[in-house]
Amino acid sequence: MDITVNILLTIATAATPLLIAAIGELVVERSGVLNLGVEGMMIMGAVGGFGAGYLTGSPWIGLLAAIIMGAVFSLLFAVMTLSLATNQVATGLSLT
Repeated sequence: MDITVNILLTIATAATPLLIAAIGELVVERSGVLNLGVEGMMIMGAVGGFGAGYLTGSPWIGLLAAIIMGAVFSLLFAVMTLSLATNQVATGLSLT
């Protein structure tokens, strides 16, 4: 019984970021935009946050850098697909 609880806790912990991204993608899909670059945006935010946190030693600066990196890549996707009218599938996959 103890191993079952540990497995379920591990699954819930690992699935939480993916579920949050899926909820965000659901909102984007409802607006009529197909964003296949969600995972790439999350990865770039994580890499930027790790780099800034490691270099400065501050987790708060790392968190701020992760937010900024995710927002920059989201803005890049929005400008390319909505303003420049590029293909949403190709643009999303290229950002991943």
